[in-house]
Amino acid sequence: MKHTISSDEQLRLLLRGVVDLYSEDDLRKKIERSLSTGEPLRVKAGFDPTAPDLHLGHTVVINKMRQFQELGHQAVFVIGDFTGMIGDPSGKSETRKPLTREEIGKNAETYKSQVFKILDPVKTEVRFNSEWTDPLRAADMITLAAKYSVTRMLERDDFKKRFREGISISIHEFLYPLLQAFDSVALKADVELGGSDQLFNLLLGRTIQRDYGQEPQIVMTMPLLEGTDAKFADGRLTGNKMSKSLGNYIGISEPPLDMYLKTMSVSDELMWRYYELLSAKGMEEIRGMKERCSAGSMNPRDAKSLLGKEIVGRYHGASEAETASAKGDEWLQRRGISEEDIERYEYEPAGRDAAIVKILAEIGVAKSVSEAKRKVLEGAVHVNGERVEDINRILAGNSEHRIRFGKKKLVIVKIL
Repeated sequence: MKHTISSDEQLRLLLRGVVDLYSEDDLRKKIERSLSTGEPLRVKAGFDPTAPDLHLGHTVVINKMRQFQELGHQAVFVIGDFTGMIGDPSGKSETRKPLTREEIGKNAETYKSQVFKILDPVKTEVRFNSEWTDPLRAADMITLAAKYSVTRMLERDDFKKRFREGISISIHEFLYPLLQAFDSVALKADVELGGSDQLFNLLLGRTIQRDYGQEPQIVMTMPLLEGTDAKFADGRLTGNKMSKSLGNYIGISEPPLDMYLKTMSVSDELMWRYYELLSAKGMEEIRGMKERCSAGSMNPRDAKSLLGKEIVGRYHGASEAETASAKGDEWLQRRGISEEDIERYEYEPAGRDAAIVKILAEIGVAKSVSEAKRKVLEGAVHVNGERVEDINRILAGNSEHRIRFGKKKLVIVKIL
């Protein structure tokens, strides 16, 4: 497809929010070649379907892919149904539990439906990496493995740390970055996108492409989005990245009201980080809003409400966004509290995990375990935006959960 936006303008748009870029000169050359030939760049991003839902943390990379689409380039969304069975070791202190092909397949189907809330389906190529990895023979795997050394693999921060501390590293974990790199070979990727924790894997793709006689891809990484519980301390944001397992996420398929209330609960400082990474507003407009909030001519709560409506509107439509904001604001006003004053509790279970009904009773949200059970059966208890339907529902330890109890109670519980 022929596209006419100049290389300078494309770069200006594409570099917003980028952490790493290898390299700007090479990207400019690829864009200029694309402009002269009319051949779009093949822009790849891969996701292992290790959980059934996408959240806003995932969308930071997917939104960048959408930008490439809008500039006329080809998006290639890779679902790692093969690599997902290995589990990406990036940033992990221990070997990940492998998933079965059945678990991966079920999660992958939900990814396909969710990703088109962001990407244009007409301009998106969805591929499963089992297409080219399943046919690999033992000899092919050995050939691929021979292209990189253990010494170089141990330069990766997480592997280096585990090796230094004597923590086990399984051989199959070394195969993961090689297979991700081989995806780029199979797809002839011009650009690969990923989170900043993926830099090693993406750069390895450049190396392996050269070994297979291909022009190396551009590597572009995006920031890791902090979870809703991140705080501003000592001049910087601190907290874990958005994660479903930690309960500090906003899922793109959650009910509109829960999305809105979760957005309203983030700190004012975190709000601007979300604006930068999630909003379609231009940086100049965002800076102007921030300056008005600092000067007192705009209430930060109003800025946060606009962000909440934008996020809900993107995934549920403008009408649902207006309804969610009206209901959410009414609920918060009825409670007589600000978003940041939502009650927070810490709970230390007797064992590793704890039953939701026991937690609700012991922190005093429910008058008793019996009342908590009754509310669950009535469908009046939600955890992280999802209705609890089982009175025996267990919440994992070392995590934080947002619990809505009935129509008037919203609390955040950190399980120690």
